[in-house]
Amino acid sequence: MRKRWIVLGALALAVGAIFIFNASFRGNPHGSLTLLSHRGVHHDYSSEGLTNESCTAERIFPPTHSFIENTLPSMEAAFSAGADIIEVDIHPTTDGEFAVFHDWTLDCRTEGEGVTREQTMAYLRTLDLGYGYTADGGQTFPLRGQGVGMMPTLREVLAAFPDRRFLINFKGGDAAEADQLLAYLDQTPEANYARLAFYGAAPAERVRELRPELRTLSRRRLMQCAKSYLLTGWYGNVDSPCRNTIIFVPSNYGWVAWGWPNLFLERMQTAGSEVFIVDAIRRGERPGVGGIDDADTFATIPRGWRGGVVTDRIELIGPLAARRRAP
Repeated sequence: MRKRWIVLGALALAVGAIFIFNASFRGNPHGSLTLLSHRGVHHDYSSEGLTNESCTAERIFPPTHSFIENTLPSMEAAFSAGADIIEVDIHPTTDGEFAVFHDWTLDCRTEGEGVTREQTMAYLRTLDLGYGYTADGGQTFPLRGQGVGMMPTLREVLAAFPDRRFLINFKGGDAAEADQLLAYLDQTPEANYARLAFYGAAPAERVRELRPELRTLSRRRLMQCAKSYLLTGWYGNVDSPCRNTIIFVPSNYGWVAWGWPNLFLERMQTAGSEVFIVDAIRRGERPGVGGIDDADTFATIPRGWRGGVVTDRIELIGPLAARRRAP
């Protein structure tokens, strides 16, 4: 009996030591709250019943502004509202450019048809990016005619905002796209790699293979990082999948990360990674990287958080973040 109590006592001490070792107060991360704006200032939409085939332009909420996602004006507005980084979506074109546009096909948002990457940039510039937006089931199209010729190239985006940071999202799955993009960026004077990060599947992994010093993220790497850190992070270990990358943490799952929030963030910063809080994962909803998009959800971000926050509503969250940063 006495031996059992000794063993239980030793286990209790070991567990207590692990939790103290991973206590948040032991962390001292650097930096300040960072906002990542998804697609710039744009029109949010209902996610109810959303599938990969849904046309999100046909389900927007009643417009409160005239900005169109992934355009230069929407990016300018996002930076003015407080964005530190903007995520942009890219497609290679048949004439050697990279178009900044979200959808795989043109049919939803524009009057055009076909696969985006099967077009020339010259043709893509003729399209109206606001053509398909409606908040009332097609009775009115409030943005139609306001997006003609506004699809930018990636080179134009980087030239327009030479001192700003971007997360470049590969919309395709061909690894060779990474080789094409890096060659393109090498010929772009405004392409300061220190302010760029890369997100996607096979192309992002290929970027890491070709340029391991660049910051990359893929869903596969994110899952590897989560699994590795849950298994070994209790003793402070940070394995390679968590190094030099971007880590998305759902707002309702941060507590499972050893050392959350401050010690976890410090460990990832030391490993060269950035951590961004994203919207909660909810049962029954389509998985994805949702944003922190309202005041109540933003209020759940840990006080004193020095990491990142992803948002689809930078025009709302930017001012809230500014008040948090204020002394």
